[in-house]
Parts: sequence; C-alpha cells; structure tokens
Amino acid sequence: MQEPTLMYGTNELVCIVCLQEVTEIKITMSKCDLKQKHVKKYHCYFELALLVLGGKWKAIILYHLSTKDVLRYGELKKDIPNITEKMLTQQLRELEADKMVNRKVYRQVPPKVEYSLTPFGQTIIPILMRLRDWGVTYEQEFNLTRHYRGDLNYEQTDS
Repeated sequence: MQEPTLMYGTNELVCIVCLQEVTEIKITMSKCDLKQKHVKKYHCYFELALLVLGGKWKAIILYHLSTKDVLRYGELKKDIPNITEKMLTQQLRELEADKMVNRKVYRQVPPKVEYSLTPFGQTIIPILMRLRDWGVTYEQEFNLTRHYRGDLNYEQTDS
C-alpha cells in the first residue's frame, strides 16, 4: 500500500492517495540510505534532483530550450551570453546524459547540431516557471531591481 503523501497549498492538508482531509500529522523520519544510479550517488530524491538540475546554468538552459521546439548551439549561446562555450558544452552533455535533452547531429558540412527537451525534460518546466515566479516575488519584496550601465556599476531603483 502506498504511504499517504500530503498536498500543501491551501489552508487544509489533503492526502493525495485518498484525497481526504488530514486532521492530524505524524512525522516519522527514516534513515536515508545511500543509493546509486549510474554515476550519481544520493541519499534522498531531493538530492538526486539537485544533482540533475544543480549549478548555475542547467535551469537556464532548460528554460531556453522550452521556449522553442529546437535550438542550435549558437542560438543557445546567443540566448545565454554570460555562459562560456566550454561550460555550455559541458552542461548540455550532462543534461543529455541525464535524459533531459536530446542532441541531434546532422552529417553535413559545416556540422549542424540541434538540441531539444526530451519528454521527461519537459516535465521540469512547470517547476522552473514556479521558481522563476518566486524570483520575481523575491526581487519585488526586497527591491533588488538594478539597472546596469556599460561600466558594470549599477544604480538601485526605488520601486
């Protein structure tokens, strides 16, 4: 039998297995055993998710791939100007190895390579969009909007 999982987001807690309102919460902790899937070692699923998506660039790459069906390497590089070519290549290879991104090579001169999200890669996009929304709220809450000038100095705006 599947263990009850709680669904948050409203003023009530609901078990997503039986959809009944939960009136009492009992939390039990179990030891997290080390697991290994291919070269990834992790103790819990959150840790595994961060192994796949972690780092500065992966979420940004996935987001840009979600905006179009297919992007070529040069288009991705143009969309993410602060990433180095070495880092973009490395992150794309890792995302491909993790089955988040498809890479299609055309045998022609000059070589043509296209990237797209796998069906499983598409499942992370709603989560990334929620993370983006949180970032917008965070920026507004703490008045972090800054306008950068050419010399990389910035002025904070009062919103």
